[in-house]
Amino acid sequence: MKPFFNYLFILAICLKTAATAAQAPNIVFILADDLGYGDIRANNENGKINTPNIDRIARAGIRFTDAHTSSSVCTPSRYGILTGRYNWRSSLKQGVLGTYGRPLITDNRSTLATMLKKQGYQTACIGKWHLGFNWKTTDGKPPVDAPGKNNLDYTARISGGPVDLGFDYYFGVDAPNYPPYAFIENDRLVGHPDRFLTFEKPLDSRPGAGLSNWNQEEIMPRLQQKTEEYILQASKNRQPFFLYLPLTGPHTPVLPSAAFKGKSGLNIYADFVMQADAYVGTVLRSLQKAGIADNTILVFASDNGCSPGANFEELEAKGHFPSYILRGAKADIYEGGHRVPCLIQWPRRIKGDREVKQPISLVDFFASFAHITGYPIKDHEAEDSYNLYPLLANPGFSGSIRSDVVMHSIDGSFSIRKNNWKLELCPGSGGWSAPRSNANTEGLPPVQLYNLSNDIEEKNNVQAQHPRVVKKLTDLLIGYIEKGRSTPGKPQKNNGTFIPKRVFFLPGMEKSE
Repeated sequence: MKPFFNYLFILAICLKTAATAAQAPNIVFILADDLGYGDIRANNENGKINTPNIDRIARAGIRFTDAHTSSSVCTPSRYGILTGRYNWRSSLKQGVLGTYGRPLITDNRSTLATMLKKQGYQTACIGKWHLGFNWKTTDGKPPVDAPGKNNLDYTARISGGPVDLGFDYYFGVDAPNYPPYAFIENDRLVGHPDRFLTFEKPLDSRPGAGLSNWNQEEIMPRLQQKTEEYILQASKNRQPFFLYLPLTGPHTPVLPSAAFKGKSGLNIYADFVMQADAYVGTVLRSLQKAGIADNTILVFASDNGCSPGANFEELEAKGHFPSYILRGAKADIYEGGHRVPCLIQWPRRIKGDREVKQPISLVDFFASFAHITGYPIKDHEAEDSYNLYPLLANPGFSGSIRSDVVMHSIDGSFSIRKNNWKLELCPGSGGWSAPRSNANTEGLPPVQLYNLSNDIEEKNNVQAQHPRVVKKLTDLLIGYIEKGRSTPGKPQKNNGTFIPKRVFFLPGMEKSE
């Protein structure tokens, strides 16, 4: 009889696990590329671009007005989202991965996909990866892709990408403006790049190998089609699914499809934003069609601020301000570089039409999804991620999720925010806006301190008046760097050498460089 009771016990556990999986929410994370804080109507009532589908998410759920990416540029920002770890802890201390860049996420690093896979989820990524691949070459040397000279083996398996980091399925491109100009499905190229492609403006893409029939305007529509197909198919299974959708727009090349050209009445960037909004509409309709919208967590955010490729002067002349009232844009340490649109809906759990004003970081979604799915985070995982669930589930929640948040610019400059104080450890923008980190910063203080409660536009640097605040915030940042984490837990190691060159110290402070 004992084997029979053991069988019943195991059967009961299996049935309970299946029931729990059936009740677990699906998770869809849409990440727009280079979309400014003020580019969506939900954040900017005076904005000139119609974004009805994105705005629907805000009305149905929560709009975070003080959400930040860990970096103001692409690759590092995506690293932070997928790992729950500040990007500057990785081996990439500034800039982004270039063409044929090697994987930034190490194979022993937990990602949202590996974590959710352990919790019984189907996992997929459709869109722009830009976190590196291991490209095989015919001679074992570093990749070369030049006119008349190419040593890449485009028939080989491409390792180190999404399917090696927890995703069951992948379809997309490394980056829309990087070769090879062909789609990648799972770990293989779709087609064989057989010619060297060059591009002129407004295509804004790097020359390199590609398919003869490659059409950049059709990248987003193809991804949109794959997304719809995936949602409808995955919803038929008993397992919940996690779908990560890093869009290819409105990043350069700013190439809206024919159906969207001229639709905004502003410029092609605004047209492209409208096309991205239509993509979001496809996601919303697919969830409804599959009958799973009620128990699906849908996050919409951007990887950083708006890029100068949007043509700020042209848009502003027509009354549209991509960064809203914020200073700076993509690449910068200023708010316009890393304060981004961030919306979340979950009809079964979240009351809609809510605004949350306290600061969060997009790295926080790792701990949040772990809590929701019952995953116990280990000390070496998601070292900078805080659980947002109390904010999501309780409209009356009055506590603070995190006491501070750290941001990073394209040149490796740091910023740390605590309450309303924001310290920027560089004399200029740390990015592409004036003053840039060159001769234009000569004579400027080495750091900037702003009180965002009365200076959200970051116009009045008060570092000289508040040296104690500067020192306190600098010490706090150094502590986070040295401990390898900003959350409670055992100290961890960072990848690469610290302290980075962009951590400056005022006279009288201990110098660690």
